[in-house]
Amino acid sequence: MQPTDVRVEVAEGVRLRVRAWEPPADGAAAPYVLVHGLSSNARLWDEVAVPLTAAGHPVYAVDLRSHGESDAPDDGYDTATAARDLAEVCRVLRLPNAIWAGQSWGGNVVARLSAEHPSLVTALALVDGGWIDLSTEFDTWESCAAALRPPDVDGMRADDLRDRLRRGHPDWSSAAIEATVANLRESASGDLTRRLPVESHMRIVRSMWDDPPWRDFPLIEAPALLLPAVPKGDAAAARRAIVAKAAGALPRATVKEYVGADHDLHAQHPAELAADLLSLAEGSP
Repeated sequence: MQPTDVRVEVAEGVRLRVRAWEPPADGAAAPYVLVHGLSSNARLWDEVAVPLTAAGHPVYAVDLRSHGESDAPDDGYDTATAARDLAEVCRVLRLPNAIWAGQSWGGNVVARLSAEHPSLVTALALVDGGWIDLSTEFDTWESCAAALRPPDVDGMRADDLRDRLRRGHPDWSSAAIEATVANLRESASGDLTRRLPVESHMRIVRSMWDDPPWRDFPLIEAPALLLPAVPKGDAAAARRAIVAKAAGALPRATVKEYVGADHDLHAQHPAELAADLLSLAEGSP
């Protein structure tokens, strides 16, 4: 099944693109809402959405502000606004009681949504994110900003990026490669430009610095499945420690590790991730 694109106005003059897979409705299967990470886009969820839809669930993947094909207003680049935008998507599309999955910064966003709008959330999946607290990873905001400022893409060619992605991720499908290229805008001549301007990107990074998720976690009523990509080697202990802190702060948490996996679990392991998300619908993560 191919998705249809729906444009949802979430604020005056601001419309978000939602990719929607809607199987014939029987009124029973809970919908899934899938949220990408920083400087990503909804297409990264396509190969996860297909098995969810095949199991009878409506699926909606959202492009946040200035990501993918959504509008790019001057403001609203922070976790709280992104969560409010998602709540408005639910209101417009009439999607109460959904199962939510957020990857990377998208995990922080759906955690905020779950804390502030518990009636919208049946279950929650945090996909290598949701517990991001940059203030614990860097000594100062200045060092954080210097490390996380996105690189210049002026003059980058789309085919060069495709080649780089194929070399770096040989187990990713062609669809995942193309979805990742779509994080940037490709011109007819093959040049790449940013969808999310650097200034807006850094405002989101600053939001992650100023507004970590710890106050949200105790307020989340729904069961949460934490799906970290745990590196091999010495870095594994630090990753497990922050995930354990997050799980301990959530009232109803389960952890399932992806050892040695990429940060983009939805690109590398879409079938396994879809099975994990389906376990939330079955009540047995």
